[in-house]
Amino acid sequence: MINILFFAHLQDAIGKEKICIEINSISIADLKKELASQYKLPNLDNVMFAINEEYASGEDIVNAGDTVALIPPVSGG
Repeated sequence: MINILFFAHLQDAIGKEKICIEINSISIADLKKELASQYKLPNLDNVMFAINEEYASGEDIVNAGDTVALIPPVSGG
């Protein structure tokens, strides 16, 4: 099982702060596609992904027991 944490507008879009998916391993690129399709999330290309609090790229692999955080771009003053 992989835990996925959502922040900011992504949390609002799916209505939850966290979901769990039953999968043993998946690349970040494939996870992006899965989440965009299953939850109808808008443009995840600008969203940073972190695996166990370490920033990740598209080819990084998420394994069962990992926590993935989706961190959208922020703006402020």
